[in-house]
Amino acid sequence: MTLKKIFIFCVLMKFFTVLSYGQTTSIIPKEFIETISPKVGSGEWSTLNHSQNEFLVSITNNKFNVKKIKEVNICELKIMGGTLLGVNRGEWGGQLTFKPADTEKKIVDIKKGNIKFIFSYKNKIYFIEGLAHLSISEGALYELDTTNDKFIFTKLINFDDAPEAFAIYKDQFLIATHSNFYIIKDFKKELIFKDMFWRSLYPNSIAALDDKNVFIGIRSGIVKLDLIAKTHKFYKNEK
Repeated sequence: MTLKKIFIFCVLMKFFTVLSYGQTTSIIPKEFIETISPKVGSGEWSTLNHSQNEFLVSITNNKFNVKKIKEVNICELKIMGGTLLGVNRGEWGGQLTFKPADTEKKIVDIKKGNIKFIFSYKNKIYFIEGLAHLSISEGALYELDTTNDKFIFTKLINFDDAPEAFAIYKDQFLIATHSNFYIIKDFKKELIFKDMFWRSLYPNSIAALDDKNVFIGIRSGIVKLDLIAKTHKFYKNEK
């Protein structure tokens, strides 16, 4: 490669880097400022931990959105004949139940546990439970079989950390736990980020634009993950 070609290549690489950076920063709401991720246990981290502001991330019509939310401890999924209801009360427990559409039928208790998510994927039903309390941080992914009005659950994956936020992206599951981040593909677990600063900042949602722009809503701000470079950025809410 000649010096001229090398020069042109470097200029183009710089241009696309700047362009990519500009596209990313332009979608971040102005009240969120890129900030150095605090160390767990530090004064800065403690301030974030005690904040009352929780931010949910989402994508609607290819547009990235952020909004303030309150804690949600109920999830549901409508299925044939009724609705699956999941309750998460933290250290006070929770439960997965089935509420028949026919009000004359009784509610079915399926499983005790802190139910975080219930979802359908490729014509099968799954749910995720998790608990982070004191020294406990654990969870699991289950498949639920409802054939012949029976409710049989099978554990597929154990987590070493409590699942907090979940999304389906490119036929894979993205899961932000209490302090880690996993990708589940073909029901095989891969740890991507470990011991992250968001420990006890309670991830609540995941929104993926592409592999380089995966966002997590947490207490006091939002996090951007690059799944290719395996890097992250923290955007702190300044309001």
